[in-house]
Amino acid sequence: MSIISRNVFKVLLRASPNVAARTIHTTAPNATLADLPDSRVNATLIPGDGVGPELVYAVQEVFKAAGVPVDFESYFFSEVNPTLSAPLEKVAASIAKNRVCLKGILATPDYSHTGELQTLNMKLRNELDLYANVVHVKSLPGVRSRHTNVDCVIIREQTEGEYSALEHETVKGVVECLKIVTAQKSQRIAKFAFDYATKNKRKKVTAVHKANIMKLGDGLFLRSCEAMAKLYPKIEFERMIVDNCTMQMVSNPQQFDVMVTPNLYGNIVDNLASGLVGGAGVVAGASYSADCVVFEPGARHTFSEAVGKNVANPTAMLLCSAKLLNHVNLPGYGEMIRNAVNKVLHDGKVRTKDIGGQSNTQEFTYAVIYNLQPLQKPTQ
Repeated sequence: MSIISRNVFKVLLRASPNVAARTIHTTAPNATLADLPDSRVNATLIPGDGVGPELVYAVQEVFKAAGVPVDFESYFFSEVNPTLSAPLEKVAASIAKNRVCLKGILATPDYSHTGELQTLNMKLRNELDLYANVVHVKSLPGVRSRHTNVDCVIIREQTEGEYSALEHETVKGVVECLKIVTAQKSQRIAKFAFDYATKNKRKKVTAVHKANIMKLGDGLFLRSCEAMAKLYPKIEFERMIVDNCTMQMVSNPQQFDVMVTPNLYGNIVDNLASGLVGGAGVVAGASYSADCVVFEPGARHTFSEAVGKNVANPTAMLLCSAKLLNHVNLPGYGEMIRNAVNKVLHDGKVRTKDIGGQSNTQEFTYAVIYNLQPLQKPTQ
């Protein structure tokens, strides 16, 4: 029992002797992964608020069962419990050192007219220059929804725009809020979107905007996308006003491939698109800088009302962990976890309440562990 921890085995044995036996079988030393590394990988771990710690625990249990060679450097980081939170500088330094992070959702209190305008999420993004948020929204096997065959990628610029935290009350009852749009960052996110489309063999990029009303700010963003499109003649380019975009997404989401958006529109479209394929519990995302990546659920909901009830869906966080493993050149482990999640969803015997079942978080996690099937080394 060198790969699976004794604690995980004991939990599985109590849950089901068959599950425990199957887990040992699938993680036995003779079932060697093709990408088994010579050394372990370090990653920063931020459990987050709400059900985040429960979802992260599910990932850790799956990693133990699969023998994933990743060591987490864990930090409690929270805006709702600031006295217990690790300092921003320490957390950012850990992510910068490890270059990868698995992160739960951080809750943002409503400070109304007082307090810090810039949220902890915004501070972390600015500290690390996590300028590109990428959410891949895809229909999952066995998850029933109004639409099928949805497969689009939403790329959001997340360091400026409406989230610049530049607000002030000029006179009583009059608030001015500045929306910052720069050519440099608009061009950078446009290039990221076209590069992503090229690398992942995508055919179309849609720029989402409101340049018909915000002629200068959104106009600059749109012109930057148009200029970048000319450098990628093999990628189809289209423009779409954001209100029309939301209508098109709920009526015909299959028309979208890669979408590139300013900050606020991307946040809205992310959540709307997540609802099309099963909700916040099933969509993974990631935030990129030039030097590091933070993997986090694609829809920003802490599900705080479910804390301690063992009902949250760990699918999104598990898919985030699979993306992390691909990023650190452990694709075999990533594929193993993704295949296990898809098998559980496809079979439909174990489902959490948010996707029409009655199973709890632990039961879903055990089912994923039971379905782990390691990849064999190719024969020489």
